[in-house]
Amino acid sequence: MGNESRVPAKSRSERRTLGQRAGYAAIRIAARLASVLGLGLRTRGRRNYPPVGGGLICSNHQSFLDPVLVGLTCDRRLNYLARSSLFKSAPLRMLIEFLDAIPIEREGIGLAGLKETLRRLRRGELVLIFPEGTRTHDGRIGDLKPGFCAVARRGDVPLIPVGIAGADRVWPRGKALPRLGKVSIVTGIPIDPEQFRAWDDEQLVAELDRRIRDCHRRALELAAGKSNVPAPQASHPRVSGGRLRPAGA
Repeated sequence: MGNESRVPAKSRSERRTLGQRAGYAAIRIAARLASVLGLGLRTRGRRNYPPVGGGLICSNHQSFLDPVLVGLTCDRRLNYLARSSLFKSAPLRMLIEFLDAIPIEREGIGLAGLKETLRRLRRGELVLIFPEGTRTHDGRIGDLKPGFCAVARRGDVPLIPVGIAGADRVWPRGKALPRLGKVSIVTGIPIDPEQFRAWDDEQLVAELDRRIRDCHRRALELAAGKSNVPAPQASHPRVSGGRLRPAGA
């Protein structure tokens, strides 16, 4: 009996019920209607999401609304990370479990969260993360934490940069409820594994930071009312002498 192979348990996302799938679709419809009417949501670059396969969506973090808003810009179902402390609230726990979010520790993703994230990426799903690790205090983008590098490398998936603008004014830190406002989101060109395999973590962090900031700049222009803001175009960074140089440098 000791030679019997062990079959790994299925993750929560592999056991999604018909009710969960239908519920997710219904939530998307309601959230999209609310975001258009209440937030005037404007987007660019939606075609930059990969149509198939796994991917790590990396966005700047402005408010509690960010996971929902980013999810509305992608036609595919996203997987979300949720701090384990949120499970202490019964209503939040029910919603989080219904959406089969991946629980993580406050100090970081944790071993169990890392394994589940990699399992979903390797199964061809999209996972949304916020590399800053916390919401902005003033709308500006903070330093990116390098933890995503190991996830991207082990999952062998592209990094999809996303920039959000205006959500920090709709739901500022310290406020109990959101308010009406204008939000814009821009999705950038993914960084493929073929590109970053030769880079060290410092190079990868620098390039992702550059792309998120470019998306954020475009999102700010959209939020300001500009109508001719183009979506990000393919722009490959240059590597000289083994060191990465941002495109255009």
